Amino acid sequence: MMEQMGEEPDWEKCPPDWEDFPPLVIDAVNIFYSMGDRIFPDIGYIGKDYTNFEFLLKNYSIEKHQKEFVFETVLWLDSRAIEIAQKKLKAEYDKLKRKR
Repeated sequence: MMEQMGEEPDWEKCPPDWEDFPPLVIDAVNIFYSMGDRIFPDIGYIGKDYTNFEFLLKNYSIEKHQKEFVFETVLWLDSRAIEIAQKKLKAEYDKLKRKR
């Protein structure tokens, strides 16, 4: 698109692509999405189910010294997913409250 406008892209403003991340980060994201979700009817999404976490680490051949980084990355992703789910639930609740 930038070429069509005759402009040079500003690489500092471009979001990173998957190829820009090290393989360990990609493995951590894949592990996060492989884990099950814990959802309750009245509460909504409360986070990932870590029951199979060790199995996934072995399946992705994560070495012992890399486990802490993967775990912290998964926790970071999980906290963001919980925050987004809470905001969506609150927005729906507020919408229903206004209809009354």
